Amino acid sequence: MSSVVRAARPTLDRKVGTRTAARFAHPAVLLVGIVLVALNMRACLAAVSPMVAEIQRSFGLSAAAAGLITTVPVLFQGVGAPLTPRLTRRFGAERVVLGAVLLLGAGVLLRVLPSVLALYAGCVVIGVAIAVLNVSMPGLVKREFPHRAAAMTGVYSTTMLVGATLAAGLSVPLEHALGGGWQASLGAWSLLALVAAVAWLPQVLKARQERVAPVRTVAAAPALPQAPGASPWKSGLAWQISAFMGVSSLLVYTLVAWMPQILADHGMPRGEAGLVFAFSNLVQVAGAFLVPLAAGRMTRQRGLAAGMALLNAAGIAWLLLAPVSGAWFSAAVLGLAQGGSLGLGLAFIVLRTDSVLGAARLGGMSQAVGYLVAAAGPVGAGTLHQVTGGWNTTLLVMLVLAVLAAAAGWGAGRDRTV
Repeated sequence: MSSVVRAARPTLDRKVGTRTAARFAHPAVLLVGIVLVALNMRACLAAVSPMVAEIQRSFGLSAAAAGLITTVPVLFQGVGAPLTPRLTRRFGAERVVLGAVLLLGAGVLLRVLPSVLALYAGCVVIGVAIAVLNVSMPGLVKREFPHRAAAMTGVYSTTMLVGATLAAGLSVPLEHALGGGWQASLGAWSLLALVAAVAWLPQVLKARQERVAPVRTVAAAPALPQAPGASPWKSGLAWQISAFMGVSSLLVYTLVAWMPQILADHGMPRGEAGLVFAFSNLVQVAGAFLVPLAAGRMTRQRGLAAGMALLNAAGIAWLLLAPVSGAWFSAAVLGLAQGGSLGLGLAFIVLRTDSVLGAARLGGMSQAVGYLVAAAGPVGAGTLHQVTGGWNTTLLVMLVLAVLAAAAGWGAGRDRTV
């Protein structure tokens, strides 16, 4: 009798495994996981912006040292990005994403410990964790939604900006509600990472089950080629995509750091300057959702990429010519351009590659280049302002960079693959 039970056991295990994998493979479970992971990918960065002055006073930091609180995570997003394809090949995308979300939560907690060293170490950990997620997610989207990759890219890029908007708006109310100063407010965002990790766990279990007992489920995505292929670092198209992402990100992070100050220095009340900046962030959400949707319906995205860059130029020019009277118009144009550029840059990763591995490699390269370039924006703009005593030179340089982004986007939008 025992031999009969032992013989029947593998069949039973396969049936249970099939049912388990089918439940975990449901698109709704995957979508919830993607959305919750994406919410974390900018929230912990945006949450710190309203707290920088308090952190500076708490540790007695100089203005330059306080600026590093926002610059270090951006810099390490560029440093960490090239490592991700190797991690994904070794451990699988699902486990890499879970590890990165848990690492992000740990970095958030490390950042609020009563030590300057812990503050900057937490910023480094957060930057590396976000880099891993930045590179992993496009490949996952391409694999799981091969025929709707651009649309799903719009969903998660929009969710990232929603997370950033919520974090920026809730940081001060959280500080008051929790009563623990900036440490309690910033530390609370580790709970969002924990929730995302729990929501993502079914994808790890599904991947493990499929490795132990491969099954074919209704929701299974078609296999995509995983051939090694050539390095994207040798591709002109990959460099154009990287340049578009880099310059676009530099413009975004420069205005994130200095736009309220630019408006205030031209006479706008600081409260109104903050509202203008918040409005620009809100418009970014629309751009990040709509532009990838449009990109997915096109075989070439050259005009769309150049259009986003030129909208950036228009918003910067208006900020230069009418910084106060035209502030709300500038904010709307810049919000659409910046959100659209982010979504389009991520969409290029899935549209310009023909395999999951290719998307991971291109994502690693483009985001490494992009964030290393972007990290120079806030520091460079602040230096130019200090040297010249105004913002006109900074804005003129940004105008030139927007034209360069248009040229790179024109090349990146060709109907070719890396």
